[in-house]
Amino acid sequence: MRNHPLFRSIDLTLDLTLALTLALTLVLASPLAIVHADTPKPPAGAAATAAASAGPAAKAGPGTQAVKSANDTIANLLKQKVAPGSKEEKDLTAKVTTSVRGFLDIDQLGKRAMIDNWQKLSKPQQDQFLGLLRDLIEDNYVRGLRSNLEYQIDYVGETTDKDGNVVVATKINTKRKGRPYVIAVDYVLVKDGDKLRAWDVKTDGAGMVENYRTMFDKIIDKDGVDGLIAKMKKKQATSTGS
Repeated sequence: MRNHPLFRSIDLTLDLTLALTLALTLVLASPLAIVHADTPKPPAGAAATAAASAGPAAKAGPGTQAVKSANDTIANLLKQKVAPGSKEEKDLTAKVTTSVRGFLDIDQLGKRAMIDNWQKLSKPQQDQFLGLLRDLIEDNYVRGLRSNLEYQIDYVGETTDKDGNVVVATKINTKRKGRPYVIAVDYVLVKDGDKLRAWDVKTDGAGMVENYRTMFDKIIDKDGVDGLIAKMKKKQATSTGS
């Protein structure tokens, strides 16, 4: 697990995520990006350009349709060029935030990632943790908006796992350092009312929930819940000031 690319370095984490639309905004909020305050900043003046095209699709079930709709919506938003720090960027970030909130259940993701420690938190701590997690993930949308994205999404298939979750498999075809590069991205969805929402996103087999849990457990074991919240607050302050 520790050898997964998301844990090797912040730089590599950012490099991997340049290929993604919705997955970009999620994976940018990996444990490393959340608990470390010295994440590299994107190049100054780099506006977002997204050149995404849908590749071959397997049978388009409801899960695939939900993922494709979310990806297409965000890809269209990322195509808009705006100046970093401008009102237009803030407005665009708000639109991306609204789109992702409708698809990704961040609260469910956070609770599952904290399953080993959730009952140890008081209700105020639980609320504070979830609020910080939402803010930190959403703060990273600006980084996505300032990235240059060029990729093709192949929708590979849709299955139901043993727990009843709908799993949509995709492959992101992009280039890294000028060479073809493929990232496997699986979306894990569950029924929420009349729609499907994602509570986990797996890149090359490793899920956000699992990655978060590993990092959060390690911090709590060393510094306690207050230490985790303090690190998240520090990262939030850094992100807000960037």
